[in-house]
Order: sequence, then structure tokens, then C-alpha cells
Amino acid sequence: MEYQIDIEFKPLNEAISSLHTYICRKSHKKLDLSPSWAQETRTKLTPELADWLDELSIDQEWKFAFLLVYLSPEADVPGFAKWLSKQSTGDLYDRMSPYSSSFPVDMNAFKDKILKLFTLWQEQYFKDISPQILRSLEEVAAERTGVQSTTPAWQFVDETTNGLIFEPIANLNKLVLIPQYHFQPINIVSHFNQLTLCYYSARVDLSDEDFMSAHDYRILRSLGEKSRLKILRYLHQGPRTFIEIHRYLKLSKGITHDHISKLRSAGLIHAHFEGENLTVYSLRAGALDRLQHVIMDYITGN
Repeated sequence: MEYQIDIEFKPLNEAISSLHTYICRKSHKKLDLSPSWAQETRTKLTPELADWLDELSIDQEWKFAFLLVYLSPEADVPGFAKWLSKQSTGDLYDRMSPYSSSFPVDMNAFKDKILKLFTLWQEQYFKDISPQILRSLEEVAAERTGVQSTTPAWQFVDETTNGLIFEPIANLNKLVLIPQYHFQPINIVSHFNQLTLCYYSARVDLSDEDFMSAHDYRILRSLGEKSRLKILRYLHQGPRTFIEIHRYLKLSKGITHDHISKLRSAGLIHAHFEGENLTVYSLRAGALDRLQHVIMDYITGN
């Protein structure tokens, strides 16, 4: 690896992750959260905020919100709001310019929008989330930090993100890995010139059910489909692009994408990134080797 790898976590990270989760409506059925989470959350919001969030989308401007959160020295939403309110338009341009050659069309309006959005979300949702979520994410970050110095860089990123590979590119100087809960099992990747931010699925399971973890059960379920097994066999021959997999399966692009997404969420394949562009997929054989132990541990009660 030719770039620096950092593990970071602060409550502010999970605040934007939870907002992203609510706004990204097309992903709600794919998440580990209860299928009714979005509806239950909406009942806690004022009609004004609920209607506003319905209008928002995951676009380039929203991507800049992740950069602001990274640039903020504050750990939580109240601190972030106080910090942002003191930033002039010029301050924000100065802070963001090393990471991007493009900016929000109206920086002052963008600042006001993010300030209001985070303040309302904090008051109406995030201040009441289970403290266990934040404690678990802090523990995940601490555990990963503890093993980083003793693990090869490529392996550390692979194990941390459950199968992501960030290829060295000319202007990538730092990769920041941030554990997140709400958007599990999906990762959020944003690239800003020399910086890549990866909000990765921390695989935190807060269920007290006497069963295997949600992540381990996902691995089993992902294998129960013929086309996905065909993809794994095809990737055993070497890395493949999405188009190559699509042509091999002779299925629609939508169905092919769904199969690949389930294999990615289970950590059975590697997703190779250049910046935030996903280039190829490859077989993650170690996850298959681990599966046998997961099944036997559950059956024997270990």
C-alpha cells in the first residue's frame, strides 16, 4: 500500500450515516435494520422535516456533507453545528479546496442547509438512539486500531471492510475507514482528490436472539442461489468486471447487480476500487473457508 490508512470514529460519523440511511430510500429493503425502521423513524419527525427528507437525494452536494463531517474537529452533532455556524464562506472554500476542484453551487446556502438539517435530525432522531450503538462502534474502531500495526495493510483493509480493496492510484494519499451501523451491510465510499472516505459495515449485531450473527446468516443465505454460485465459480478464474459477469450469466443487468450485491454484503467477493470507482470483482476465498467453522460452531453450540 502506498497510502496512509486511518481508523476513525466519532458520534458525528454515525449521525451522517443514519441520515444517509434514511435518505437513501432505494436501499431500505437491503439493510439489517428492521423493515419498519424508516416508517417508525418518520413518526418521530415533524411533518416539515419528514417532507424535506423526502425531497433530498444522494447527490454530489450530499457527498460534500461527508467531507464537511471529516473536516470538522468536533465529535458530535451539537459541536459540529456550532463549528459550522462560525465558518464563513471563505473558510469553507479554504478547507475544502485541497480535496475538490468543484464545490456546491451556492456555498452559503449549502452551509445553511447542512446546519439546519443536522440540527433537526439531532433533535428529532439521533439524540435518542441507543447508546449501545455508539459504544459498539467505538469498540470496533478500537479493536481495528489495535491490530493495524501487526497486520499487512492489504489484509487489514480487507478484514476491516469485509472485502473491499482500494487500489493505489496517483493522487490517493489517505484512506479513512469509519465503522457504521445504520447502513449495514452496505458500505459508503467517497473520494476527494487525495482522500478516500469509507464508511464500512461494522457488522455490529445488537440482537439478543440465540442464533448466529446477522452477518454469518447472510453468508449462508447468499449461497442458496444457483446464479451466485456460478458467479463464485467464474471469479475463481480471475477478477472480472460487472459487464463480464453480466454476459457470463446471460441475465439482466438488474438481476446480475442484485446477485453481486448479495455476495458483496456477505463478504464472499472482493470489490476493487480506484478512488470511488468500482472496477472489478474477485473471489474472496478466505470467507468460504471460514463458513464451515461458522456452521459447526453454531451446530455444536461453541
